[in-house]
Amino acid sequence: MNSGPGSVDVRKIQLTGGSTYTLSLPKPWIEQMELNPRDGVRVDWRPSGALRLSPLNRANFQTRTVAINAANLPKDSLHDHLMGAYISGVDKIIISFESQQKRTLNKQIRRFLRNTRGFETMNESETKVELLCLLRASEMPLTASINRMYSQLSSIIRDIVSVIKGDSNEILNDANDREAEVDALLYLVQRQVAISLDSHFVASSLKLSRNQAVEYSNLARSLERMMDHALIMAELTSNSTIQSMANIELVLPQIENWQKAIKQLMINIRTKDSHEIEAARHQLKDSQNEITSLEEQLMTNRNKANSELYLFRLLESIRRICAYARDFGEVLLNIKLHDESYTSTQ
Repeated sequence: MNSGPGSVDVRKIQLTGGSTYTLSLPKPWIEQMELNPRDGVRVDWRPSGALRLSPLNRANFQTRTVAINAANLPKDSLHDHLMGAYISGVDKIIISFESQQKRTLNKQIRRFLRNTRGFETMNESETKVELLCLLRASEMPLTASINRMYSQLSSIIRDIVSVIKGDSNEILNDANDREAEVDALLYLVQRQVAISLDSHFVASSLKLSRNQAVEYSNLARSLERMMDHALIMAELTSNSTIQSMANIELVLPQIENWQKAIKQLMINIRTKDSHEIEAARHQLKDSQNEITSLEEQLMTNRNKANSELYLFRLLESIRRICAYARDFGEVLLNIKLHDESYTSTQ
């Protein structure tokens, strides 16, 4: 007898009335789901062939709550615990603390609210703060977050190119803000993926399979890593002497190659053309090889000038964003092949 979550039993199919097949459901499950005769049960036919049963009288979105006692946490670790709760998919966070801790903890709570999307302070007292997420995981498609991450990444790279070509470095003053937004979007994607793996209602709303959810998280991670190096590039090119550096124009073709390749890969999130994905990845590999060659030339000069050191660091970050963009293309191929696969009975 199936007695609770995690247990397994085998039930035989019955033929009723000569044309209807029936299967009895475990009584403990019926009672736990608070079902009565004639209540509706949703039946999902999964690609694997499995059937998934869901009571219609249950809300599609149930609130997950976690209680954190700050007095039991290591010093200055509240923010990390809040981020862990956010990414794991918690909807409500109750933070309790001693009154003398409030001022110190509020700083970490405010940092958490800046770094995430959807959470707001709902109730606050001298010894407790309640945070609630007002943004449902199913309300923002993963592709929207990824497109926004790409938009911020491509915009900062365009501005870097403009500065190298002679534009004012003031256009990079908000580089840190753009990088912070990409980080926040990565956390949001990771949160949505975690929730979709736990809730088939959310997965169905986002139109994602488990495999797709994990791979979209990998896409977001690749974009975030590219943005990290784009920020380094922005800081280097913000240097007031960047435009007078010798050989600075050598980096432009490699940046332009990356721009073309990542644009083509973003298009293929939707189109999934193997030829275009592989062409973009080969283009990125060629750029990596050319950058390595340039770096070797710089390394042969033992008495490097300050400008060459800047150029070396710039080339290293360009090589990194090319590498992460190639990983991005590899994930797209993984998604494509999974979508094209099918299940058969041996």
